[in-house]
Amino acid sequence: MRARYNGAADWYAARSRTWAEDNRDEVLGLLGPGAGRRCLDLGCGNGGYFGIVEETGRELIGLDRSSDQLRLARQRPQPVPLVEGDSVHLPFAEASFDDVLALWISTDLDDFGGTVREIARVLKPGGFFYFYGVHPCFNGPHVEYQEDGGRLAHPTYRVAGWHEPQRWWAGDGIRATVGMRHVPLAELLNAFLAAGLQLDHVVEPDAGPVPAALAIRARR
Repeated sequence: MRARYNGAADWYAARSRTWAEDNRDEVLGLLGPGAGRRCLDLGCGNGGYFGIVEETGRELIGLDRSSDQLRLARQRPQPVPLVEGDSVHLPFAEASFDDVLALWISTDLDDFGGTVREIARVLKPGGFFYFYGVHPCFNGPHVEYQEDGGRLAHPTYRVAGWHEPQRWWAGDGIRATVGMRHVPLAELLNAFLAAGLQLDHVVEPDAGPVPAALAIRARR
């Protein structure tokens, strides 16, 4: 299957220009210090979070399936080793990383559970998986945004996997441009448990009354 962001990387870079900075404090709070820790940024995209993660002292390697996204990541001022690869067949040996980071990728993956199993495989014993992404209850293809800031969850919440376009997918957002997968909350949490990961910390890091994001720190 063609990488979904091939041909859309420049559009995404323009749209997401401030997103990393918008989430800076929350991401740094989730990660904490990590001097010398070898960290895989899985689904790194154009490398928008590289600088923030490097502030923690971690030694980064970026992986993405989209060659178009990696083209932009290579243009970042501070070079980071980059690998083009599939998240369910990571090209790394077992116990290769102290940390694995996945930022905003759950709705792009064909196999979330398989990805988490691979993450557990490449983590060292005692290593951490940091998930920061779409809140499965209040964000995603089943959600219609309301003028008062509320969210209307449609019955399609129960539909796991890729969603067909819906009438509430207005504008030129990510849902309409590259599509979106939905991972219901139970499926998401069970993927961690099935991979043998232990949940260490969970937070809904959003300033608004209805959170758009969910962050999880899990230990191998």
